[in-house]
Amino acid sequence: MTGRILTLRELNRATLARQMLLERESLPVPHVVKRLAGLQAQVTSPPYVGLWTRLEDFRAGDLTLALEKRRVVRAAMMRSTLHLVTAEDYLLLWSTIQPALVRALGAFFGKRGRELEIEKHVASSRMWLAQKPRNQGELRSLLSELEPGRDPAAMSYAVRSYLPMVQVPSGGRWGYSNRPAYALAEDWLGRQISESGDLRSLVFRYLAAFGPATVMDLQAWSGLVRLKGQIEEIKPELRVYRDEEGRELLDLPDAPLPHPDTPAPIRFVPDYDNLVLSHADRRRVISDEHRPRVFLSAGRVRATFLVDGFVAGAWKIEKSRRQAELQIEPFKPLPQDVRDSLRTEGETLLRFVGGHTGELRVRFADLP
Repeated sequence: MTGRILTLRELNRATLARQMLLERESLPVPHVVKRLAGLQAQVTSPPYVGLWTRLEDFRAGDLTLALEKRRVVRAAMMRSTLHLVTAEDYLLLWSTIQPALVRALGAFFGKRGRELEIEKHVASSRMWLAQKPRNQGELRSLLSELEPGRDPAAMSYAVRSYLPMVQVPSGGRWGYSNRPAYALAEDWLGRQISESGDLRSLVFRYLAAFGPATVMDLQAWSGLVRLKGQIEEIKPELRVYRDEEGRELLDLPDAPLPHPDTPAPIRFVPDYDNLVLSHADRRRVISDEHRPRVFLSAGRVRATFLVDGFVAGAWKIEKSRRQAELQIEPFKPLPQDVRDSLRTEGETLLRFVGGHTGELRVRFADLP
């Protein structure tokens, strides 16, 4: 049965609601990380800003404590990129995501990855990590001694793709050093990885955080491919809609669908945030016109801000000894009341990021 058609604004408001961007909430950090289906954490500071923009009275120490208490872990997961996920979700879903890690190994290293003696590398790495946590540089050196002449980067990436391991928090404002050490996931968490895949749980986590969505959206978020047939088996448990172009959208039966005119406040979203990365069709949050100014070469994804729920510009913070400056770059002219709201919210962002005793300043970049 064909479901009703959802407009672009309805999809926007549904996504914002599930990503906790319509209003800030007061919840424990592990609960939020689970609800968001993980936080992209390729760089250490964005998850902290991502939680700040979604939570009331969030303090950086709240997330650091969750990492130190092993309730949240940093590990390679969706799209073979580093994410923060709850310990429970890592143990439950790693086996489901693992084919995407292996696929990324082939995409990045090609023949160099296919020629590796992966079982030998994984067995040796398991032994080394059981002795103590080790960083990537140490693993590469050990693997190079094991098999001289092979690409050490390919060998260590292969180990990461086949061996469940998590980064050990090392303290500091953003939880990790520049060269974090890895530990065996089961040793660090004291529990076993679920050996069987659980696609149903992965689909439900995704739709709760990003739905309604197409199968292609799910694949773009997870890094998995050819899921349509498997999802057909789950579809009787889901609600089916259509977008304005007739594509099938899947959703959880009881998931919220706010009115398209629901007010959406100004929000600063950090670089690499999953809000802009988790759909094949990203127009629900960013127009095709603006995408090239956010998604840059070499996999860089700029920090953005939302106006009326959609990406309206980018931002960054520059620091010197005398001041910390938030630079706001609108993609189009903004009304004065929107600029005033951005300035007020931006000053709060600067105070949160902290680490500076000088002047705090918000500056709008001139439009080209």
